[in-house]
Amino acid sequence: MSRRALTLLVSGFLVLALGIGGALVDVPYVVLSPGPTENTLGQIDKQPVIKITGRETYPTSGSLRLVTVAYQGGPTSQIDLLTALRGWIDPTVAVVPQETIFAPDRSQKEVEEENTVEMTNSQDDATAAALNELKIPYRTVISVVSVAKDKPAAGKIEKGDEITSVDGKPVTKTEEVGEAVRARRAGEEVTFGITRGDEDLKITVPTVAADGEPVVGVSMRATYKFPFEVDINVGEVGGPSAGLMFSLGIVDKLTEGPMTGGKQIAGTGTIKPDGTVGPIGGIPQKLVGARDAGATIFLTPAGNCAEALKAVPDGLRLVKAETLNSAKLAIEALVSGKGKVPSCSG
Repeated sequence: MSRRALTLLVSGFLVLALGIGGALVDVPYVVLSPGPTENTLGQIDKQPVIKITGRETYPTSGSLRLVTVAYQGGPTSQIDLLTALRGWIDPTVAVVPQETIFAPDRSQKEVEEENTVEMTNSQDDATAAALNELKIPYRTVISVVSVAKDKPAAGKIEKGDEITSVDGKPVTKTEEVGEAVRARRAGEEVTFGITRGDEDLKITVPTVAADGEPVVGVSMRATYKFPFEVDINVGEVGGPSAGLMFSLGIVDKLTEGPMTGGKQIAGTGTIKPDGTVGPIGGIPQKLVGARDAGATIFLTPAGNCAEALKAVPDGLRLVKAETLNSAKLAIEALVSGKGKVPSCSG
């Protein structure tokens, strides 16, 4: 055998060995890639993404598309070296250390469950923001999420209770309840006004010290009582980043005349009840997913503009979104051709 043939043969064996080794060696990285998109004005499995019951709705057109990031890897399903190498080569995906997605003290299941909770909360906040934008009143209530078994509230306050007052003073924010409890000294009592089903109750609970502060042992969150029903169906999508697009979809359905004018619009961003849009992660992958789905306009949180400008695909226009109202006005300006459209570039 010639030296050249032997060299080629050995090289071939080395490449084969590296390939087999790469396929067998797991690495602690996660591959992020463009995920599926959904039109909030459309349907999933023949069911509307946004269904409004008890209030008149109007026809829509075009798309207000939420975008997602898909991932491979995680503590229970680590990727192999070859998958990571392919990801590093592909400009449309990102390969990041596993701990940036899954904290060392959190299991993959816990992270996924948290994403589900965040999605549910974002849907409620999106509905609240949309109704605020449309000047439709609703009530905010403080709901008990859980009660610690080893704290004074156990057996007195129950999960699902609504806290309406503390020591006779009405409360509408979880912060107000926390401040009222912390204003006591450990061992002093606090009287809560509670709505439980159809009953209005007064429940007195002593405080105890925990981490240097008085507590009673309840976890709470703000929930909303809307004047009509808004159901949002997004399948397996999790996380809070679709809030802006949910709000816009709700506003469009509750407003006469299609908002988009038939345009293909995508976007992302968390939403607060006051309409503030917050930044999100995975913006390069979301831009690619939006363009692949046919979008020509992308509503971009102001906090993501710098990163988005470095990754925007050809044919996709970045529109800066700081609030729900500014995003809505920007879409109206795009459709009418009148007015200023805020841009990520200035």
